[in-house]
Amino acid sequence: MSQDTPFDRRLRRLRRDRAAGRFAGADYLHRLIGEDLLDRLDSVTRSFGHALVLGAADPAFGDGLSARGLAVTFADPSFAFARAVEGVQCDEDRLPFADGAFDLVVSIGLLDTVNDLPGALLLIRRALVPDGLFLAAFAGAGTLPRLRAAMMAADEADGGIAARVHPQIDVRAAGDLLSRAGFALPVVDSHGVNVRFSGLMRLIADLRAMAATNVLAARAGRPISRYGLAAAIADFAAHAEGDGKTTERFEILHLLGWAPAPSQPKPARRGSATTSLAAALKPR
Repeated sequence: MSQDTPFDRRLRRLRRDRAAGRFAGADYLHRLIGEDLLDRLDSVTRSFGHALVLGAADPAFGDGLSARGLAVTFADPSFAFARAVEGVQCDEDRLPFADGAFDLVVSIGLLDTVNDLPGALLLIRRALVPDGLFLAAFAGAGTLPRLRAAMMAADEADGGIAARVHPQIDVRAAGDLLSRAGFALPVVDSHGVNVRFSGLMRLIADLRAMAATNVLAARAGRPISRYGLAAAIADFAAHAEGDGKTTERFEILHLLGWAPAPSQPKPARRGSATTSLAAALKPR
């Protein structure tokens, strides 16, 4: 079982519990991710019967799966979110489900704050039947560049450096993690979403409502001072456009992998090619 690092499990649950009552006011990223995942699911030419949804913040996503004929089980680190949909409260790297219990597992916006992500992916793969599908989406490397810069300005004003924004996973690392967990035919891609905010405090309010604020176990020993906060607000506002709003970017990673099955296509044996890459690329 993983230790309580780098993320504070208790604080993660608490932040999600507190966000449950105001999540609907800042659910735009979650809804966008959910719609994208449903579109990707619709492009798969096979049917599914029982889905596990990791992340119970938006019951509408489960409704979308139910409308496609699936039975749905929800799980969430938050007691409030899990209770609202009669789901299971658990961490993703401590899943309580039996091997082969589902033929589809979908994770929405959570895997970027899991302590033992390789272990979580392994448990997800084991929870799938052979040839079961795993889909996930979460914020990856390149997310919140303006906030990062503002926090650096705050630390400079206060005369210190602190870990105030989560480490993030890039496309290559996500692909490696899927392969290490034993998923077949892994696919990882990303796309950016730009959101415009009237100021730094509006961004922070939305992040709190999304339960997306800092849950690092090694958080700063002291809060940002009023001078640091003023420096952060000014740095964020310095990038505002003509209407006074600043554009912030969220980089969304999408993961897809299949539980191994004998019927799946296999890559060609190494060294079995009959034409060299140099010959294939040579101009004709």
